[in-house]
Amino acid sequence: MSRKIKILIADDHAVVRRGLTQIISEASDFELVGIAEDGVEALSKAQELEIDVLLLDYDMPGKNGLDVLAQVKSIKPRLSVIILSIFPEEHYGARFLKAGASGYLGKSAAPEQLVEAVRKVAGGGTYIGSALADKLVFELKGEKEGAPHERLTDREFQVFYRIATGKKLKDIADELAISINTVSTYRSRVLDKLDLKSNADLIHYALRNHLIGG
Repeated sequence: MSRKIKILIADDHAVVRRGLTQIISEASDFELVGIAEDGVEALSKAQELEIDVLLLDYDMPGKNGLDVLAQVKSIKPRLSVIILSIFPEEHYGARFLKAGASGYLGKSAAPEQLVEAVRKVAGGGTYIGSALADKLVFELKGEKEGAPHERLTDREFQVFYRIATGKKLKDIADELAISINTVSTYRSRVLDKLDLKSNADLIHYALRNHLIGG
């Protein structure tokens, strides 16, 4: 018998965890070895458990997916990580792939897609859906210019996302382990790059571009 693919689920929603557990249980070559309910627990279990694939929710309390991905890849660079999100892959997929993810799936994807993605990344491949593939092809050909938020650095994007979801600067500083002054500096850079004037403008931008739920 060939070795099973060992999987860790990291998602803060019980319904999603149950659904993923069910999908994994129905694949004879998959083995669920752990479940994490927030970003901090995800990072801890990713370090302590022997896993092949981490199914990582983008938006979790404590540390979001981008934070966890960066830290996990610095510790286990060979670990395959698939980002799961309610947002379509064309909005976030490219950023996560550049940050080291092996795949990105919208939570509306069919169970068969998840199974295919896990098998592909466990074998060393990269999984992207058709929408993201089309977007990347257009950009490579120069046929489509990326949106302004795609030009933000990862740290700028982390601050942008947190402000867009209503977090205060002090809370952002605590989460990212940086000073409030540094957060303010990143906020200013974000507003400048997106040609915005205020936090309200930033929130409207995020909603308009489907980067947060409305």
